[in-house]
Amino acid sequence: MRFEDEAAAITYVFRSLAAARAADPTIERQPDEITRDVTPTRELLREADLLAHPREYAVITGSKGKGSTTAITAKLLRHLGHTVGMISSPHMVSYRERIRVNGRAIPESELLRILSDLAPFIDRVEAALPAKRYFSPQGIFLAVGLRWFDEMGVDVAVLEVGRGGRFDDIAVVPNKLSLFTPIMIEHPYQLGATLERIAWHKAGIIKSYSYVYSVPQATEVLSVIQSESDALDAEFAWIAPTDMGEYLGRTDRGLMMRLGRYGDVELSLTGKYQVENATLAVQGAGNLHGRLAGIAHGSPEYVDSIRAGLGDVTWAGRLQKLAADPAIYIDGATTMIAAQSFIESLEGALTQPLVSIIATPEDRDYDGVYRTMSRVSDHVILTDNTINPKVRFPERAAALATAQKYHAHVEYADDLMHAIERARTLSGAAGTILIAAAQPVVGEALLLWGLTYEEI
Repeated sequence: MRFEDEAAAITYVFRSLAAARAADPTIERQPDEITRDVTPTRELLREADLLAHPREYAVITGSKGKGSTTAITAKLLRHLGHTVGMISSPHMVSYRERIRVNGRAIPESELLRILSDLAPFIDRVEAALPAKRYFSPQGIFLAVGLRWFDEMGVDVAVLEVGRGGRFDDIAVVPNKLSLFTPIMIEHPYQLGATLERIAWHKAGIIKSYSYVYSVPQATEVLSVIQSESDALDAEFAWIAPTDMGEYLGRTDRGLMMRLGRYGDVELSLTGKYQVENATLAVQGAGNLHGRLAGIAHGSPEYVDSIRAGLGDVTWAGRLQKLAADPAIYIDGATTMIAAQSFIESLEGALTQPLVSIIATPEDRDYDGVYRTMSRVSDHVILTDNTINPKVRFPERAAALATAQKYHAHVEYADDLMHAIERARTLSGAAGTILIAAAQPVVGEALLLWGLTYEEI
């Protein structure tokens, strides 16, 4: 076997990208259409015969909620009786979490074995790359996942793209279903500065003669998705606001929602925004299931399976309660809308003093997040991550200057652990601590609490 442990395997996966970064440190701040190329991934999948298995694929993109939608869709399909593969990113604790079958992360031994088997193919493709091109780690993770899916008898796979879509390696699979969560301004260096341009990137996941579902979107976003669908003879179904699930309130396990023929049903996730994700996931799972054998679509058993699946979802770091006395909640809120939803979802549960710990990357709406979280906070603590240098945060002085426009009591902590220690001092046992953070920081928090998610 070529690789001895996960660390060695991950170093190899990122080898080509690391070399490209060393040659051009600005490479990841350039437009995706210039720097990203899925050709190496296509060649690897062809040489290793990784698309021969006749399975159904769904590909999910958007600016927020795509990970949750991926997890919910996969769980619904499991309750409908399928063997389900799932690829998501980023991970929380281990890179292995990015590849799952029926909720179980690929074991380290399987990752090492499969990557060792694929390495000769990867080496050949990588050696032939022209200057300023690299083999995307996402493409290698996809290849490992597809091989494991083949071995595990996966009949349907739900895949989350990493950033955009049109130039994302995940989207090279022959998906008959594309799902779109809310699209907003994000990653302006890589995707563009307008909604139309970002939507164009996202719409690149659509395939000819396929099905497309989207939650309600801005008019300019819907126009782009419709145009792409029309050009590819794909069937586009926009879920109207009146057809979205209705939030009914919080429960001990998550929330209650009302959703058409499924009635009032419990979703085992907390944030109000999960109602939107769950509505899209139910539509997506139904579309996929319709092309697979199993429970009759309109039967009472089908309805019961969907209801059971919604009540059985685990997705770490999405409005998750980490501790009590003081209550500590964490959410991957990196946009103003997500931050507002974070607060609204905890209505009636917030106590004073309320301390917000915020870690928003520079390519997200950190100004909007600072402004939104400051409105409910007695103190604000800014920090960043120590485990993923790829995710860049505003410089300390710039971050403080921005946050101080909205709050008088702002400070900066060197890392999340020190931020939490300081927040506990400020909140006391009776207060509340809200952590609004990018996914690497969420992962740090889970590590601090000793939480792992080998199975979800």
